[in-house]
Amino acid sequence: MILPKGKWGWIRAGVLTGVLAALVGYVYLIPAARLAGYARREGDIVFQSVPHGDLVDAIEGITGSPYSHCGVVVREGGAWLVIESIGEVRETPLSSWVRRGRADRFAVYRLKPPYAKNIPRFIAELRPFLGRPYDYRYQMDDESLYCSELVWKAYKNATGEELGALVKLGDMNWKPFEETIRKYEGGPPPLDRLMITPRHLSEAKQLEKVFGGDF
Repeated sequence: MILPKGKWGWIRAGVLTGVLAALVGYVYLIPAARLAGYARREGDIVFQSVPHGDLVDAIEGITGSPYSHCGVVVREGGAWLVIESIGEVRETPLSSWVRRGRADRFAVYRLKPPYAKNIPRFIAELRPFLGRPYDYRYQMDDESLYCSELVWKAYKNATGEELGALVKLGDMNWKPFEETIRKYEGGPPPLDRLMITPRHLSEAKQLEKVFGGDF
């Protein structure tokens, strides 16, 4: 940064530095404050609204839900992470994951007590997918995975049970987003394609919402 010369220039530079420092602090304090109210547990499934874009807006519009992304909370040593599929299946610090969401809002769903015994195996089944690319066509194969598919498949592999109901694209509000679907599909909307959306994952009978009343 080139600073202006002279006494008043240094004062202006000092003010600018203070403002920037305050903004940085603001960026970090908001997710910290939100996280303070969340009693973390491994195996929690976290949902958020990621920044607007054609694909994000299509996911939220087609499903009629603010949930456009999700992942699973895990702990490694003293660090809390989220295993997610965004670009690829990866581990992301929980605080960074929260900051990515619009207005830092997120919701947490937890396996109900009768299903809590499945958490260790559930987490173990997430890890073999690390490094797989993101699936922009939303198919239910293992070559690439979208966020809710990752969670759904890991739980299915761990327990043999489905975590939420698969739904056909054609049974959702796809028509207003046909152009976006064609862009990523490379052809006509596959109306018979079954998928597990973040919304339908959150509605699984095994889950209960434990945090995130501002959604």
